[in-house]
Amino acid sequence: MISLPNVFWAIILIGLFLLISNIIRARYQWMQALFLPSSIIAGFIVLLLGPQVLGLAVTNIAGADALFAGGVFPESVLTAWSGMPGLLINIVFAALFMGKAIPGIREIWFRAGPQVVFGQTVAWGQYVVGIGLCLLILTPLFGINPMAGALIEIGFEGGHGTAAGMAETFRELGFEEGADLALGLATIGIVSGVIIGTILINWAARRKYIEVEDIESIKRTSIGRGELTRQKIKELDELEREKARERQSTDPLSIHLGVVALAIGIGWLIKEGLVGLEQATWAGDGGPELIRHVPLFPLAMIGGVIVQIFVDRAGLGHHLSRRLMNRISGVALDFTIVSALGTLSIMALGENLAPFLALAAAGIAWNVMAVIILAPRLIPYNWFERGVGDFGQSMGVTVTGLLLMRMADPPNKSGALESFGYKQLLFEPVVGGGLFTAASLPLIYEFGPGFVLILTGCVTLAWLVFGYLTFGRMTMKRRPEP
Repeated sequence: MISLPNVFWAIILIGLFLLISNIIRARYQWMQALFLPSSIIAGFIVLLLGPQVLGLAVTNIAGADALFAGGVFPESVLTAWSGMPGLLINIVFAALFMGKAIPGIREIWFRAGPQVVFGQTVAWGQYVVGIGLCLLILTPLFGINPMAGALIEIGFEGGHGTAAGMAETFRELGFEEGADLALGLATIGIVSGVIIGTILINWAARRKYIEVEDIESIKRTSIGRGELTRQKIKELDELEREKARERQSTDPLSIHLGVVALAIGIGWLIKEGLVGLEQATWAGDGGPELIRHVPLFPLAMIGGVIVQIFVDRAGLGHHLSRRLMNRISGVALDFTIVSALGTLSIMALGENLAPFLALAAAGIAWNVMAVIILAPRLIPYNWFERGVGDFGQSMGVTVTGLLLMRMADPPNKSGALESFGYKQLLFEPVVGGGLFTAASLPLIYEFGPGFVLILTGCVTLAWLVFGYLTFGRMTMKRRPEP
């Protein structure tokens, strides 16, 4: 049984390990070069000190009664950690779109239409690759659950947070090891995303697809002339607006936590309403149950959008700060990742090593092929600067995408950063941790992998055809006209 003191010490320990991981990351340059977040480092430290590594080693050497035979953490703390990801991920997604005015659909499409098409194609294609691989090879040869076909999208496109947040869904559907496999894929994705992305940028520079400029010389030139780029001016203006919002709030952090709680509550009401509707219709007659297995976090994200729209229309937008929302979301995500990785089942990875490596290789191959072959045909201008950002995101985290765009285009001449940001509003609610990501496992469970393969294949093809007809016929240009 989990008691409040156990939860308290579980939280304190995560905070201490996050502090330790930050010190380690600052000391070793190779960790900074790979842009490994401190939360991932802390998670692996916790895993090493737990029962599966240190505990097992001590047991094999000194016996089951030796000190630290079960690792350095008590069972009560490990139990508390195992339940944290499914709860904290709701905070992450509830705050995703809050604190900043949500633009209209027309404006989003005008700025980011090609990247929406490309991002959606990559995400849906990950299902096609994963499910197809399972049906043809992995399930017949290795007997892995067909739901493993969704792991590429959950682990790569969704990342650690989504993989951890769906652990309960995996357990409910009888594929408990799937959560561990998804976390492992997310870790491979974030590391390989930086390494392969850097290789792709050098390849694009040699092929003259981009003009790599020295960021330090750009900084010196700007400072020497006393000039600021338009992007820097926009960043400073946004910072001032955020500070003004914080000054106008009586108690900024508590108000923002309350708003996040309201968004989660709205998401819960939406889910309960949908579950009731499902039971009153097809599920009540013995039909398949889908909504009951969908986790709360994508609906909490919708709750956040509803709250933000209401706040904007009520003229209260100045009371919400995007910076504070990012901090709340960031803390929750760090704790989610540490607790999830710290309780990761190494045995589950070992027992499914061949399917795990096959899914990782297939996912990486699809993402690389997409940025090299599909991006120049779906994004009419500055295709590499914009496409490499979606590649980075499709490998696990949005930060990787932002990093690669900065490397490919330091002064942001292409406007890729703005387009990437707008794209998220038409991307995150569906895939990459959105509604379909959450529903993919119940759909495979209820209707079978063949049905979902046909569905995702049709959606992927539809995005490809639509993207080519809408954007692919435009003249390719290196830079947009002023």
